[in-house]
Amino acid sequence: MNSPTHPFTIRPHRTLLGLSIPVLLSLTAEPITALVDTAFISSLGVVPLAALGVGTTALSSLFWMFNFLGIGIQTEVAQIYGKGKKEDAGKILSLALLLAAGFGILLILVFGPTANWLAGLLGASGGVQLKAVQYMQIRLFGAPAVLLTLVTFGAFRGLQDMRTPLWIALGVNLLNLVLDWLLIFGRGPIPAMGVEGSALASTASQWLGALAGIILVKKKLSLSRGFVLRDAVKLLQVGGDLFIRTGMVNLFLAYTTRAANGISPDAGAAHQVIRQMWVFTALALDAYASTVQSLVGYFIGQNSISWARQVVRVAMSWNLGTGFLLGGLMWWSRGTVIQFLVPAASISVFLPAWAVSSVSQPLNSLAFLTDGVHWGTGDYRYLRNAMLIASAVGISGLWLLDMRGDGSLSWIWVLIGIWIAFRALFGMLRIWPGIGKSVFVDRDPTAI
Repeated sequence: MNSPTHPFTIRPHRTLLGLSIPVLLSLTAEPITALVDTAFISSLGVVPLAALGVGTTALSSLFWMFNFLGIGIQTEVAQIYGKGKKEDAGKILSLALLLAAGFGILLILVFGPTANWLAGLLGASGGVQLKAVQYMQIRLFGAPAVLLTLVTFGAFRGLQDMRTPLWIALGVNLLNLVLDWLLIFGRGPIPAMGVEGSALASTASQWLGALAGIILVKKKLSLSRGFVLRDAVKLLQVGGDLFIRTGMVNLFLAYTTRAANGISPDAGAAHQVIRQMWVFTALALDAYASTVQSLVGYFIGQNSISWARQVVRVAMSWNLGTGFLLGGLMWWSRGTVIQFLVPAASISVFLPAWAVSSVSQPLNSLAFLTDGVHWGTGDYRYLRNAMLIASAVGISGLWLLDMRGDGSLSWIWVLIGIWIAFRALFGMLRIWPGIGKSVFVDRDPTAI
């Protein structure tokens, strides 16, 4: 085995955890702030709260479409970092920042004038539609900042600096909370602005976070105009693959919600609770995935396939352990979840489905782990194709349940487990034994 100089080669478990914990904290900062934001707006009444829901749903979906900028730059910087060519990392970072600014401006120009149509598409009308449009049109001015932040965070994590994004995220969310309190309710000479105040608070916070990210990343990588067109084409190809993959994720999950609501309102309510908790547990597994992406990318850049495999082995033990722990905690805490979140009429359909979701957590851990691995190798097309197959299987199963008309919520969560299992299976097969054009196929007789 090659022995490149890296802390992972000396203290693998400590290095993995040391990189993953800051990522986890930065990932959880925004959802917690969103909950407080929702609590503030909920005190103003049903209409402002519904408008906030419409606005955040629309904008989150739009911004998520450009997540490829962060994922792509993280892999590129990690691999270049492994090669020891920081000047090339500065070039690709400069290009990604330029693309982020351009896409952000495009979002303002396209969706600012069409915000009313977009709110209507999501079912808003009357006062809810009016306030949702006001919210979106203000928040859209923060679109370039959101995309610039995606890029700078990806660059930091590609350099395996997980703490700087954490401090920026904490600062942005703390500032957002303070500005929310000031602008939503008004204080002194500042008038109460309600939903518009929430949008203005988020936009101002995002721009300060983006500027902080650019200033700090410039201290690590020199920005340059020396990028070439083919680098832009490569990033856009990554965007195409991830756009299709993300679209299939959204389509499948939307179909599960439709199927649950089709059974009964009680099943729909129970499904919403389980899905929200499922998304929350995914944050812990996502933290490992982001770390694995950076470490695998680094060792791939060094052409050290054996150490990249070792990253997978070490991460798998922690990911699987976390998956079993999360599953156990979910089942153990079912009484508390029922007490605070589940309507009494939904309990009977909730419990079997909650059990299935709890049991499937180890499968989730493998799926998320392999996502991070293949992001690190730049194998985006394979991930796209695996998601297409997994979603086709899952959607077919949901369609059969619809056709039979005797489905249950627990069966829907069984199908979600099968969907996850296919993702994990294809992810693992690409590593061991290394199907298709896998970078993990042995080229080194001393490989692990």
